[in-house]
Amino acid sequence: MSSIGTGYDLSASQFSPDGRVFQVEYAHKAVENSGTAIGLRCKDGVVFAVEKIITSKLHEPGANKRIFTVDTHAGMACAGLLADARAIVEVGRIEASNYRASYGVPIPCKLLAERVSTYLHAYTLYSAVRPYGCSVMIGAYDQEGVQLYVADPSGACNGYFGCAVGKAKQNAKTEIEKLKLKDLKCRELVKEAAKIIYLVHDEVKDRHFELELSWVCEESGGRHQLVPKEIFEEAERHAKAALEEDSSDEDEDM
Repeated sequence: MSSIGTGYDLSASQFSPDGRVFQVEYAHKAVENSGTAIGLRCKDGVVFAVEKIITSKLHEPGANKRIFTVDTHAGMACAGLLADARAIVEVGRIEASNYRASYGVPIPCKLLAERVSTYLHAYTLYSAVRPYGCSVMIGAYDQEGVQLYVADPSGACNGYFGCAVGKAKQNAKTEIEKLKLKDLKCRELVKEAAKIIYLVHDEVKDRHFELELSWVCEESGGRHQLVPKEIFEEAERHAKAALEEDSSDEDEDM
């Protein structure tokens, strides 16, 4: 009975006999049903790339973004329920603002990630609330250098050189592991990030999607911002060419 959650999934504060919290697992499922988001950390910065699924042709292009600026030096990319993600981004902005007001310097990425993940964890402790159905990647260029962290619905927080969340995270991780991240610069990494998103996109289930790219690096002056238009377009062309090449190789094998 406990293995399928019957009777033990009514409260986020209750463990099943085999030590599971089912509502947290359901929150993870919400993340896995979302478009893929990846974060890549190289020697001079962090690049975020997000596959934003378009559910209606009537949606305005550029709406419902999944990449946010938390502070001038820090950004977030999210997967999962967008409404939940916006609430977490607001928490991150408040923490960053309070730290800057108190100490006069930008908040270190590690501390920001810890505070956001602590907030996420608090919502797994009480029966009156539910866990947040989103995972967030936090990247920054601060006094300690380049940093990248991921916080998931359980409140777990880990640092990464490259990470992926969302429905195609396993395929994306496989592609990320092929990259020599320590040897690449952000300008090169933008192309690789776009390529990975195009490669892992499921054309059958989700026909239309928008690619979002942002970075925080030396080239951006240590500020988190969307990738400039000309670099974005170049990266998208590179990704589409790689996808066509991959498709032609598969046709030859058949």
